[in-house]
Amino acid sequence: MNWPYELQIGWRYTRAGRGGRRNRFISFISGVSVLGIALGVAALIIVLSVMNGFQKEVRDRMLSVIAHVELTSYNGDALPNWQATATRAAENPAVQAAAPFIASQVLIARGDEMRGAMVRGIEPSAESGVTPLAAQLKDSVLQHLQPGAWNIVLGVELARALGLRVGDKVTVVTPSGDVSPAGTLPRMKQFTLVGTFNAGHYEYDSGMALIHVQDAAKLFRVTGPSGVQLRLKDVYKAREVGNELARSMGPEIRVRDWTRSNANWYDAVQVEKRMMSIILTLIVAVAAFNLVSTLVMTVTDKQADIAILRTLGASPRSIMGIFMVQGATSGVIGTLAGVGLGLLVACNIDVIVPFIERLLNTSFLPGSIYLINKMPSDPQSADIVPIVVTSLILAFLATLYPSWRASRVQPAEALRYE
Repeated sequence: MNWPYELQIGWRYTRAGRGGRRNRFISFISGVSVLGIALGVAALIIVLSVMNGFQKEVRDRMLSVIAHVELTSYNGDALPNWQATATRAAENPAVQAAAPFIASQVLIARGDEMRGAMVRGIEPSAESGVTPLAAQLKDSVLQHLQPGAWNIVLGVELARALGLRVGDKVTVVTPSGDVSPAGTLPRMKQFTLVGTFNAGHYEYDSGMALIHVQDAAKLFRVTGPSGVQLRLKDVYKAREVGNELARSMGPEIRVRDWTRSNANWYDAVQVEKRMMSIILTLIVAVAAFNLVSTLVMTVTDKQADIAILRTLGASPRSIMGIFMVQGATSGVIGTLAGVGLGLLVACNIDVIVPFIERLLNTSFLPGSIYLINKMPSDPQSADIVPIVVTSLILAFLATLYPSWRASRVQPAEALRYE
């Protein structure tokens, strides 16, 4: 093949593993460097894929229960005319559906058992167009939420904690009370459990209840819905659309998109992902700079070869290119091997993790702590491409100094004792 001799010799040095104990040792060190790069790249891909999967899984489950954007009054009172507010919001082409709601914290009691929960008053027919969970339950449990029937739907974990079954009675205690001569008495109302929902998100399954919006208005003594929920055509544009709605709705309407109402979780995931990227990139950097020791040993071992090449007319730039090819080849092999291993594990993590859990008889993701109970994975090219580029750049940088030292070898000095 008519390749430049720099490429041919550099590739030959990369493959050299025979010819003496010293060559085998250098080959071993080179293999360790390649393996280190591969494991570092694979670890980075696997961790970021799991974090992407965790973020996507939690976000999807969260958005199956809550709306993309909420419109409320700044003082917390009922909206004077929620229909007009919904109509104005629907004028934005990004808005797909709207529904009224009333939300408040309450205590739900049955006998001696009592749990705190968020009660959300909804209009079942309109809610089905806003949240996937309501659309899924529209023709089953939500059809029992009729005005004046005082029925309630609980999260499956909340119902389990209270020991409830369909048809049981529960008491809802509101935070505000009625003033009487004996003092302020808590306002209580008895509801009938007509069903449960399982959103797959422990926070909502263990702390959320649904009732009809008219029953909620009577329970909390308000004149109507306290806000309007909106579903957008593109969930990833929630913040942008929220800013547009804030400008168009006027100063009396408060606009909160899902990224702001869950800002702590959303920002924490972004920070954690960024920090893990930095930490694992340092691992790749350490592995890549192991190539320095490999090339330094190779240059020391090949000084006679370098001197002969120089006497045959090779320029210092050509000598430098030979060893840069050797180091870059190791970096490319390690990076590609790491990408293959990382994608293999990331794409099969739903099989690997359960196998390890069964083997160790443990659970890595208890649902009560991590919100989900299975290890998700979502490899994305937006993460993999920067990982590959970074690894190759680090490997290339690691070759510069040893290659430069090789180009400075003086033939006469190198051949003096040969």
